[in-house]
Amino acid sequence: MTGTSRGRFLGWGAALGGGLMLPTTRAAAFMGTAERPRGLSYRSVVYEVGEGDTPATAWNRHRMRADLRAIRNDLHATAVKVTGDGVDRLTATAAEAAERGLAVWLEPTLGGVPEDDILDHLAETGRFAERLRRQGVDTHLSVGCEFLIFLPGIVPGDDILERIENLLAGHFDPVEAARRVHDFTRRAAAVARSVFRGPLTYAASDDEEVDWDLFDIVGLDYYGYHRTHAGHVRDLARHIRPGKPLSVQEFGCCTFEGAPREGGMGWFAVDHRADPPAIKGDLRRSERTQAAYVTDVVAACEALGLYAAHAFTFVSPDSPHRPDDPRHDLDMASYALVKPIEARPGTPASGWHWEPKAAFHALARAYRQCAAHM
Repeated sequence: MTGTSRGRFLGWGAALGGGLMLPTTRAAAFMGTAERPRGLSYRSVVYEVGEGDTPATAWNRHRMRADLRAIRNDLHATAVKVTGDGVDRLTATAAEAAERGLAVWLEPTLGGVPEDDILDHLAETGRFAERLRRQGVDTHLSVGCEFLIFLPGIVPGDDILERIENLLAGHFDPVEAARRVHDFTRRAAAVARSVFRGPLTYAASDDEEVDWDLFDIVGLDYYGYHRTHAGHVRDLARHIRPGKPLSVQEFGCCTFEGAPREGGMGWFAVDHRADPPAIKGDLRRSERTQAAYVTDVVAACEALGLYAAHAFTFVSPDSPHRPDDPRHDLDMASYALVKPIEARPGTPASGWHWEPKAAFHALARAYRQCAAHM
């Protein structure tokens, strides 16, 4: 639910002097010399630990363990970004990932509650991250994701859907919003530093202005649309800061023709107010489109020698694939690499399993081949 397409309405960053538009000299140097970057340090996927819309789709320990085995053994990821809310779910998943030999990136995203509660949630997660780090686990901590929509009271709305609709409509004060986000980011970084001694970052939207001096790693949620590999390279390169690694905290697209053009707003293809939720318009499912996009972005990240790339996302249990009912094939508007299949379509309580999409296989090949060439 993030991405560069929101740059069209994130004027709040420009109100304080423009978005993060950085020079491309480092990328130009890379492309103009015989010695090229050695590729990504971390090839990763996002794993969300939410409560789910129903008990059947909620996080559970048994399914999480099986998923992490697939991430390590079949996707050939070297890291996993564990994100969501609920300290117990975050920490249990991170511990299992460490047991599987994966590097751990923790990113708590509690939202819609008082700021002090968000910071307490961050501190508790950060303390666990520090325990992992002291045990020798390769651990990173992100203080959160795109605070503009997660913090309460900045943009009107009872939930993320309403807040994004109000963003699109311009129903917020961009100067005040930018001030509050900047202030909270400083507070979050200070809280994280007080409990965690490892590498620290934040997942920013494409045009968000962030004081990166607060962090060790520049973090970017990337959903740019370009027809060529060179276009992605140029777009990503403008976020590179001298002496500071860049991690793509999210990248991906949905599973329909034209989805890359929609960027981080592809999930708006679902009418969530319908009962049951339904796909809008006349979209055509295309796993090939999704697979081509994720491999294009990974190739650009590898070419630039970026620090990390985290594919968004492994699975979205509440977006089932219904091949015989395109109107309710919610997986079309999902960024997930695997598709949930219900035992009885339309009945989540009947149970479900997932099957890999073309994007899963394509990303697995890319991760395996790039690692082999290191």
